[in-house]
Amino acid sequence: MNNNSKLRDFALMSMFVSIIFIMTFSPIGFIPLPFAMNATIVHVPVIIGSIVLGPRAGAILGFFFGVGSLIRATISPTLLSFVFSPLIPFPGADRGSAWALLVCFVPRVLVGIVPYYADKFLANIIRKGMGRRVIPPFVAGIAGSMTNTILVMLLIFLIFGDAYARAMNVASELVHGMILTVVFVHGIPEALVAGIFTYAVCKTLDAITEKRGL
Repeated sequence: MNNNSKLRDFALMSMFVSIIFIMTFSPIGFIPLPFAMNATIVHVPVIIGSIVLGPRAGAILGFFFGVGSLIRATISPTLLSFVFSPLIPFPGADRGSAWALLVCFVPRVLVGIVPYYADKFLANIIRKGMGRRVIPPFVAGIAGSMTNTILVMLLIFLIFGDAYARAMNVASELVHGMILTVVFVHGIPEALVAGIFTYAVCKTLDAITEKRGL
């Protein structure tokens, strides 16, 4: 790796981390949803960083995504913040759970890994034509977003299912349906948005780096 590449990667890494925290602590990163959840686009810079900088950098960006989520859930708690912060007591208890760190960090780190391999896999299959520039980053964006949504909601169901039911004031047997609703009704549109943003930004970054010879 030459000095120009190192400088580019450092600049992009710093930019992505800054964007993650700006989006985390401002309204632009989260869209309120029913079921006391938020749709997020904070994962988009993590996805793009994974594709552009590789899975190791992507995992680091995912970790910062998790750090931001932990801080936000702790200092600005909502009804379900207990699933992301061990410092927020969950319903029926006077303390939080350390398992919240699993929900907060594992999906976010994987968001920084999965898109890289999805992009490379599709790029190897689609070797020619316009599709090679469009399909891999678009699908990688969807894959990264769905990784976040599915794993977060699955871990909430497995670890905090009863607490989730108490927080939402519903019967425990209804939690499964509510989780699936979030995944399909909100997760899929969120993933499509992530795919579009990922393609658009990756295309722009490719054009800039090619023009400047980085």
